Amino acid sequence: MFDPVIAPSGTLLGLLQRGRGDGTLHALTAPRAEALAALNHCVLRDPRHDWQVENRSLYYARLFLDLNGELDAVEAHLFEAEDVLDTDESRTGLALAVLGHLACYGRRDALDLLRRYAAHGSNWAWALDELALRDDDAGLRALAAPVLARFPADPEGEAELAAAVRDAFEPRPWRLWAEDPREPIAARVRAARETGCFDRWQRQMRPTGPRPGWSVRAVFEWAHQGMERGAALHVPAARCLVAVAGPEDRPEIVRAARDGIDGARCTALRYLADGNDPDALPLIEAAVADGTAPVVEAALDAFERMRSIAAVNRARGWAQRPDPLGAAAGRVLACRGGIQDSDLVLGALREAVRGEGPDAATLWTLVDGAGRLGITCAAPVLRHVYRETASSHLRGRTARALAATDPSFATGFAVECLWDCEETTREIAARHAETGDARVVERLRRLAADPAEEDEVQTAVRSRFGPDIAAG
Repeated sequence: MFDPVIAPSGTLLGLLQRGRGDGTLHALTAPRAEALAALNHCVLRDPRHDWQVENRSLYYARLFLDLNGELDAVEAHLFEAEDVLDTDESRTGLALAVLGHLACYGRRDALDLLRRYAAHGSNWAWALDELALRDDDAGLRALAAPVLARFPADPEGEAELAAAVRDAFEPRPWRLWAEDPREPIAARVRAARETGCFDRWQRQMRPTGPRPGWSVRAVFEWAHQGMERGAALHVPAARCLVAVAGPEDRPEIVRAARDGIDGARCTALRYLADGNDPDALPLIEAAVADGTAPVVEAALDAFERMRSIAAVNRARGWAQRPDPLGAAAGRVLACRGGIQDSDLVLGALREAVRGEGPDAATLWTLVDGAGRLGITCAAPVLRHVYRETASSHLRGRTARALAATDPSFATGFAVECLWDCEETTREIAARHAETGDARVVERLRRLAADPAEEDEVQTAVRSRFGPDIAAG
C-alpha cells in the first residue's frame, strides 16, 4: 500500500485523516459541501499508516450520518475500472467497512452497495464479510450464485474455492450456502468446506522446523536458513534452545552470540537475554557496535525484553548514548524504571520528537512511560504529539498519558476525545471529560444509546452517570 499523504493538523482534511474528535466537530460547523468533500477524500484514500491497529470506519460512518451524506462518490470509487486493475484490498477496504457500519445504522443504500459489490467487485470477500454481520439470510442466499460463478468448475477453480471457504473471516454465508435448497450450490460449497478442512489437517501433519533430539548447532543452522529466506526465525529458535541446550552447551552459545553467523548470533543473544545470563548485556552491547542490521535489531529487542535489575541499571548508564542502544535504554526505563528515572525518560521523549518527529515508532513506549511515571513536565511535548501524530493509536496512548500528567486534560483534549475514531480513546474521555461542558453530557448520552458503540466505552459512560443515562 502507498504511504498516505497527511494534510496539516490545523486543516479540516488533516483532522479527519487523523481521526481526531475535532475533525467531526469542525466538519459539523463547516459548509456541508466542504465537509463531505473532505470526508470522501478520507474514505476513498485510506489515510491510515497501519489499518490493523487504527480505526476509522465507524468514525467516518457516524460523520456520514450526521451530514446526511450521499454515497455517490463511494459508489463511483468501488465500481470504477481501477477496481479490475488494482485488486489490493487496501484500495476499497475502508470504504466497504464504512458501508458496513452505515448498513448497521439502517442505511439501505449502503446495504445495496455492499450487495452489488460482493456480486461484482474485486474485493468481494471483504464485502461478503461485512454482509455476514449485517444482512439477512435471504440477502446472503441471493449472493451464492454470483460468488460461486467467480470460481471455474475445474480443478484449479475448485482449489481456489476451497481456499476461499477455508480462509473466510466470517463463515456465516458459506454455512448458509452449504444448506442451500439448490443442490448444485449446496453440493459445491460442502465439497469446498471438506477440502479446506482436509488441507488444514494436512498442514498440521506436516510441521517444519526443529524436531526432538536436535542439537544446538542444528537449531542455529535452522535459524540462519530462515534468515537467508527472509524469515526471522531467531525467536522460535531461541525457544527451541531452551528445550535442547544444557549447561555444557553454554560456551558454544556464548561464542555464537559474540561472533556467529547472523541467524545463530540473533538466536543466541535472544536465548541469553531471556535467561538473564550474566554475559548477555556485554554481548548485546558488542552486537550493537559491530553487528549487521538484523543482528543489531535482534540485540536491541532482546535487551528491551529483559526484566532484571541488572538490565535496568545498565539502561541508566546507556540512556544518554546517542545511538540505537541509548534509545532502547530510554524505552527500558519507560517500561521498568522508577521515579528517579523520570528525567532520563523525559529526555528520551523530547529527543525522539525532535529527531524523528511525532510519528516515531519509539514514541509508543516513551509516551506510555511518561504517563506511567506521572511526568508532569512531559505534558507540553505530549500535547504536541497528540496534535500532530498521524497515528490514531499513538494519539490514544498519548491521551492516556495526558490524563495522568496534564491537569487541563479533563476540560481540554478529553472533550474532543469523545468524538475520536479509537474506542480506547473515547473510553478515556468518557472517564475524564468534565461534565460541566454541555457538549460532554450530550455526547455521553449519545454514546450510551448508540448500538454500534463498544461495550468498554458504554461501561465508562455508566461509571459517570449510572445505567439509566440513555433514558435521560
